[in-house]
Amino acid sequence: MSAEDEKSLIEIRKSIIEIGFHCGQSAHFGGGLSTVELLYILYKEFLNTSPEKTYDPARDIFVLSKGHGVLGLYGVLHFFGFIPSDVLKSFQQNGSPLIAHPIRNLALGIESSNGSLGQGLSYVAGMALASRLKAEARSFFTLMGDGECNEGSVWEAAMFCAQYKLSNVVAIIDNNGFQNDDAVSVVSAQTSVGERWAAFGWKVFHIDGHSLSEIRYAFENAKAFSHGPSVIIANTTKGKGISFMEDDNDWHHNRLTSKTYERAILELTDGN
Repeated sequence: MSAEDEKSLIEIRKSIIEIGFHCGQSAHFGGGLSTVELLYILYKEFLNTSPEKTYDPARDIFVLSKGHGVLGLYGVLHFFGFIPSDVLKSFQQNGSPLIAHPIRNLALGIESSNGSLGQGLSYVAGMALASRLKAEARSFFTLMGDGECNEGSVWEAAMFCAQYKLSNVVAIIDNNGFQNDDAVSVVSAQTSVGERWAAFGWKVFHIDGHSLSEIRYAFENAKAFSHGPSVIIANTTKGKGISFMEDDNDWHHNRLTSKTYERAILELTDGN
């Protein structure tokens, strides 16, 4: 990892901690922090969009299906200039466009509203088929949680994408091992996840979701695959980057105190 990338990731995680603390309420920290590297590389190198192109009909589309991971999306959109600092700081305040789940706001680069899980893949599948019928050269990405894949609608959409060989669809699974209630293995054990997606007709990539080189490799090859949809199963750590949050499901949705906030910021900035 380059020094520039490392500095950028720290800055994004710091913004997540800051807005989550200053909103004065509980926030979804764990599932946002686990997605930072994935979203950083996607927006930096592979997604054809920019703050000047949020209404461009030729832009690529990213849909956050695991809406509770929205702090990761807000942090990345702010870093790349989509969300101004004053708007970011308004998170979960009265009248703010930024709440606990994404609300569609093209001016801010937010492509879809989301609360109920299991909808993102269907959303991009419909857009991707329409785009292909119009002979457009666009790509459609969605980020889902591993617990979210318990939803039957995910598999209906998976069959649809494979049936129509939607090679312009890339799904990303934030495979951090937890969901709201407990560990995924306790709630609904998902064995052979990659084999399941492959059986539905998808090209499967298994990666370390915090390795920038592996993330780049997966996105490059997924976008180049022309025979159908691709899925990137990214093994991640919930709460990544903050030691007391990592793999602790209490931080799926929790409130920072002044003491824990200062500890988190110190961990991110110490020596940087």
